[in-house]
Amino acid sequence: MSVKMQINGQEVHVQAPPASRLLDVLRVELGLKGAKEGCGEGECGACAVLVNGQVVNSCLIPLEQMDGAEIVTIEGVPGDSTLIQAFHDCAAAQCGICTPGMILAATALLAEHPQPTMDEIRWGLSGNLCRCTGYGRIYEAVTQASTGDTHG
Repeated sequence: MSVKMQINGQEVHVQAPPASRLLDVLRVELGLKGAKEGCGEGECGACAVLVNGQVVNSCLIPLEQMDGAEIVTIEGVPGDSTLIQAFHDCAAAQCGICTPGMILAATALLAEHPQPTMDEIRWGLSGNLCRCTGYGRIYEAVTQASTGDTHG
């Protein structure tokens, strides 16, 4: 099956079986290693990407559903973005497994709620599991990014 998608702003044509997982296509076919294989069941968020502006777990999405989709992976987030700077400033990234998914979930959250409450932050990131930071620093980073108060 041939699928045409826009990934990180570039048109991409992929030839793969229709039931291929988006995660595998991104990592193996396209070399975009930011989305991680965590649980493979859509429970941890390590494989999260944005599809048409919505956070999805790429381990659950078959390629055949992506024809014409606009996809953003962590590689498509500018390194000098306010959110990435806030993650750095707040030491919100530890081992790095959850970080790409957290940043993409936070990107979607901030697009919908530019000044989120703590409850909105918790809800917006609830599909992403972290075993290192205890979430406090991650919540702080999202709050800092929402105010634009980065120290870089």
